[in-house]
Amino acid sequence: MSDIGKEAWRKYLIQLQTHPLRTKAITSGVLAGFSDLVAQKISGIKKLQLRRLLLIMLYGFAYGGPFGHFLHKLMDIIFKGKKDTKTIAKKVLLEQLTSSPWNNFLFMTYYGLVVEGRPWTLVKNKVRKDYPTVQLTAWKFWPIVGWINYQYMPLQFRVLFHSFVASCWAIFLNLKARSAAIKSA
Repeated sequence: MSDIGKEAWRKYLIQLQTHPLRTKAITSGVLAGFSDLVAQKISGIKKLQLRRLLLIMLYGFAYGGPFGHFLHKLMDIIFKGKKDTKTIAKKVLLEQLTSSPWNNFLFMTYYGLVVEGRPWTLVKNKVRKDYPTVQLTAWKFWPIVGWINYQYMPLQFRVLFHSFVASCWAIFLNLKARSAAIKSA
């Protein structure tokens, strides 16, 4: 790693220690924005949709980072910081049965209402149609991520790891939302 990279990482770690919530929120916002930038390019959008990019960043900053921060703190409280196999399985199961369905529903709703500016009836119909597929796909992918996160990541890095993987997941959700919008256009 270059000296610039090492110094940036050192400063990031200091911010993570001194201002964990703010740092996780900013990190989640930046990664969400990056994922949307990639999704826009992959989906063939010629001119960057800056409004969309900023609204996706807002979602990561205002919801993704803070939610992850408090979720992982709560999980450590509920399970008293244990990291044995049985406890990790319980954490993953709890996360998959509670926050995973909620997060996917909320993102799809936010994307339709706020990012795309569609009326509630269209968003509701789209969520009703696409949500089961999105959630079933999530349950094939996120338990592995959750297991790695709870098994190997220290508490302070769980949101960073989750946000990084979520940026890849958001590309999938963005592309799914975009392909449906193109089909209906």
